[in-house]
Amino acid sequence: MRIIAGTYRGRLLLPPASDTTRPITDRVKQSLFDILAPVIEGARVYDCFAGTGSMGLESLSRGAIHATFFEQDRSARQRLNDNISTLNVKAHSTIIPGSLFDYFKRQTSTTVKVDLVFFDPPYRMILEIPDTLRQSIDVIASGHLAESGSLILRHDASHVITVPALHLYDERTYGGMTLKFYRLPTKPSEKGIESG
Repeated sequence: MRIIAGTYRGRLLLPPASDTTRPITDRVKQSLFDILAPVIEGARVYDCFAGTGSMGLESLSRGAIHATFFEQDRSARQRLNDNISTLNVKAHSTIIPGSLFDYFKRQTSTTVKVDLVFFDPPYRMILEIPDTLRQSIDVIASGHLAESGSLILRHDASHVITVPALHLYDERTYGGMTLKFYRLPTKPSEKGIESG
């Protein structure tokens, strides 16, 4: 695992210590950040189900001003901490330990909105608790996402995902993985988009 571009280009990151997390490949990460390039500079980022922090740290390298990392697994969180220290970006990083779902039940809104949300749940969660995932996305959409912000959802290409609170504006499939790009609807008819 490494930072692909920006201030910390080429810097190596500690990988997950187990198969609890699924790091995104360099090729897919490059494609994703090529799409997001116009909005990274100065962005505030949520890296949900962060693992060792690849997405949030790549964002900071490319000019984001702050990344909030959500990670429940203790081992992954320790490696995330180490990666943040290695890049010396503690001043621009916040780690939220524990359950992401519990956090968004408590924190239904924030005064400082975020511009990018990477939402990358373990694939089993999409099958086992889709409603719980949707509820967290609903809270992010209604109380955390900036008006022009984007939420990027990563999932197995075979899964059918419904995100009623947001409008799907782009979709890319790489092998068996799909990335979906959502934003707040600009008109009522944009709500309730289904795809999969």
